[in-house]
Amino acid sequence: MTVRSPSLDRVDTAAAPALGIRQVSEETGLSIDTLRWYEREGLLPLVERSTDGRRRYPPGALRFIRLVQALRRTGMPVADVRQFIELGGGELAHHPERMALLEQQCAQIEQRLVELQDDLAVVRAKIETYRGLIARGLDCEDDLPDDVLDRVRADELLTGTLPVLTSPQR
Repeated sequence: MTVRSPSLDRVDTAAAPALGIRQVSEETGLSIDTLRWYEREGLLPLVERSTDGRRRYPPGALRFIRLVQALRRTGMPVADVRQFIELGGGELAHHPERMALLEQQCAQIEQRLVELQDDLAVVRAKIETYRGLIARGLDCEDDLPDDVLDRVRADELLTGTLPVLTSPQR
């Protein structure tokens, strides 16, 4: 469902400075296909049409598209982005609903950041394990006996180079 103001459906491009889809693609880094898909999904209600049917984006559209991009990059579902947009239009009555959508997304982002920090610690620990193996001239940890691997990890814990102690899964 595309949300569009009837006055924006067809405009004379000479009357208002606007950008073509290729220019918007270059400015935002979104592919032309993605811009068309965003429009079909109701995420770009500001898209205008010239008298010859070409998409024209008003000057403020770039800022709006960057907002949509940011919301999508955070993992906000298309339906929630669409709802956020549909609640727009500057009506004060909808501000609390829009704010609630954004607060919900912030909570999800914060949870993902915690998970990513945990994952980063695991990856860094693995890097340090390999550094220890390389420094000792040892083969991959999967090929080492458990007692040797335990000693390598214990050494790394003592020197502070291994932030997380994990047992190999066999």
